[in-house]
Amino acid sequence: MSQLASTALSVLDLAPIRQNGSAAETFRDSVSLAQLTERLGYTRYWLAEHHNIAGIASAATAVLIGHIAGQTSSIRVGSGGIMLPNHPPLVIAEQFGTLETLYPDRIDLGLGRAPGSDGATMQAMRRNAHAGVDDFPQLLNELRSYLGEAAPQQRVKAVPGQDTHVPIWLLGSSGYSAQLAAKLGLPFAFAAQFAPGYLFEALRLYRDNFRPSEHLDKPHAMVGLPVMAAENDAMAHYLATTAQQKFLNLIRGKPTQSMPPVESMDWSPVEQAQVSQFLGAAIIGGPETVKAGLEEFQERTGADELMINSDFYNHSDRLRSYEIVAEVAR
Repeated sequence: MSQLASTALSVLDLAPIRQNGSAAETFRDSVSLAQLTERLGYTRYWLAEHHNIAGIASAATAVLIGHIAGQTSSIRVGSGGIMLPNHPPLVIAEQFGTLETLYPDRIDLGLGRAPGSDGATMQAMRRNAHAGVDDFPQLLNELRSYLGEAAPQQRVKAVPGQDTHVPIWLLGSSGYSAQLAAKLGLPFAFAAQFAPGYLFEALRLYRDNFRPSEHLDKPHAMVGLPVMAAENDAMAHYLATTAQQKFLNLIRGKPTQSMPPVESMDWSPVEQAQVSQFLGAAIIGGPETVKAGLEEFQERTGADELMINSDFYNHSDRLRSYEIVAEVAR
């Protein structure tokens, strides 16, 4: 058995809104994808917090997690992630304590530090511009106190939330969260789906500095990566232009909804290089290409889990991509 066959596969759904589509359509597609990947044996289905972005519908992340969990029966559902400095820890504990109470042993709480938005949106959310820089460990400690057993003199309790012990993951694209996860003995997820440059250094820091805890006796690293699988290499590269357009428009400062694939990209050499940096970990191709790419990626990273993000314009193409990944991995 290859290493890939024994590696857990999970799903990162960025809840894309298509051009000429709607958030309601996105939510229906997310349920459809969650139900398919549950049948295919994927381990987790995570959604990410973003705000004021035209092409992403997962702003009310906890609400959408509850909707997905309610439409599935066994796959773990969680956040990849909730941006902790955006919210009072008590509120997050109450939300995820409620989810854990409704869907026992199926909820994950992945946490990040970034705003998930621009400066103006940060102001609208009342987020301090320096939040998460120095106070993240303190916020995390407060949140964990609301999800664990109550201390004897604890005046404020999360109800529900207290004593639910919702599993916490730390997410990151640099060494900060890797080292904090190692220090606290928590699982770590690296965001190579958009920032692969620091991947190997972050994994090294996490594993080298890991301290066993009541949660984990050894490091557990998950890596997010983009995978665009189709029936053959040519079709996959054509369909991948949807993801390329998303990052190109981000670079140009005009984020858009998910765009249909195109025969050729209208970009400068500099823009092409920038998009290639974002998608540096992407695996694009037919079944054989994807199988070889996943095996090589898993061998290089030693990841305990791979969290697949497949960005397509047509929902049927996205479903088929996850089917192909499951087929070649097993």
